[in-house]
Amino acid sequence: AAVRSTKYHLRRLMQMTHFTHEELTTCLTQIEAVLNSRPLTPLSSDPTDLSALTPSHFLIGRSLLSVPYPQVTNMKVEQLQRYERINYMKQHFWKRFSKEYVSLLQTKTKWFHSTGNLSVGTLVLLKEAGQPPLLWPLGRVTKIYPGVDGDSRVAELKMKGRTVLRSYKNI
Repeated sequence: AAVRSTKYHLRRLMQMTHFTHEELTTCLTQIEAVLNSRPLTPLSSDPTDLSALTPSHFLIGRSLLSVPYPQVTNMKVEQLQRYERINYMKQHFWKRFSKEYVSLLQTKTKWFHSTGNLSVGTLVLLKEAGQPPLLWPLGRVTKIYPGVDGDSRVAELKMKGRTVLRSYKNI
């Protein structure tokens, strides 16, 4: 499903501008780096360890991080220089991919199958508004706050150097 979604979004991006071979290769390499940096599961069961296994661990044996660039998605494509245009395409890809593919994954597990509440010690990815998904921090659940109906909607999370309360919709 991830490959199909990636191809779908790339086709839509390619309608916006034309790339040279080198520009297309650069854009695809950057998108590949971002996709292969997604956290899959915790590396260890140690509650103080906030590192996660990513697809890049299977490919190159270590974590791979893409360098963040300034946001240029609010500019018109025609106004950008060639390298900025590549970054625009990567950022635009991520905006579409994170909205559609990630929400599709949440829909499948959240609405059709009851997965229960989070448990203490679970490693989670925290959504940060205005941040690309690659920069979203990891945290570990330290406490759960159940609601009146018994379902938990808020959790206390330990991140690097701080503890925060987050609703489940931002986890």
